[in-house]
Amino acid sequence: MIRIAQYNQRGNPLLKFIKCVPWEYDDIIPDYEIGKAISILFLSVRYHNLNPDYINNRLKELGKKYELRVLLVQVDLKDPHTALKNLTRICLLTDMTLMLAWSPEEAAKIVENYKIFENKPPDKIMEKVENDPHQKIVNALSSIKPVNKTDAMTLITRFSTLENIIKATESQLAECPGFGATKAKKLYKALHEPFLKKGNVTKDALQNDEFAENICLEDIQNLETEIQSEEPK
Repeated sequence: MIRIAQYNQRGNPLLKFIKCVPWEYDDIIPDYEIGKAISILFLSVRYHNLNPDYINNRLKELGKKYELRVLLVQVDLKDPHTALKNLTRICLLTDMTLMLAWSPEEAAKIVENYKIFENKPPDKIMEKVENDPHQKIVNALSSIKPVNKTDAMTLITRFSTLENIIKATESQLAECPGFGATKAKKLYKALHEPFLKKGNVTKDALQNDEFAENICLEDIQNLETEIQSEEPK
């Protein structure tokens, strides 16, 4: 059962979308209470802009009673960036978990999910971490356009390590099955072109750089070091 603050939340549009779990109104400090460990405060970006001190007062009331304290923010403005930056800072300083929703229905689903997974073990809801060193290399390489996972496996089979792939010439890359001159040229360029530094990036530069969103060479080299440290001696 989800307990909902009757004074603060009565009339909130998201309530009509909570259908998968039972709920009831109660006199509680947070807006939503799930068991004895989880509390949720609800806030819209529009309301925060009009009443910037509201969330600070609510956090003072809430205190440190709950093991998990969530700030559920409904984004209801076209330009929410300044407000979200401020709310992110507040959450970092107060050890709150920030969750964003773009509609009452999405906000209700987040509340429902906290209840549904309340007693589930962590491994049921945590992201699966890939421990296979080769798979890590495949994921890293296939994040570079136009390399797919099959191409990445071909590169690993041919060159064995990321270091060797990075050191390979454009001609050597082109000799790999499924590559050819065009794909080899794009991969080589992505691995060897200098990357733009923060603060020096212009709109035109990003538009003209087809590899601006690709993985950084430094990230690949760091991954290679990490994988080597994990391999049995």
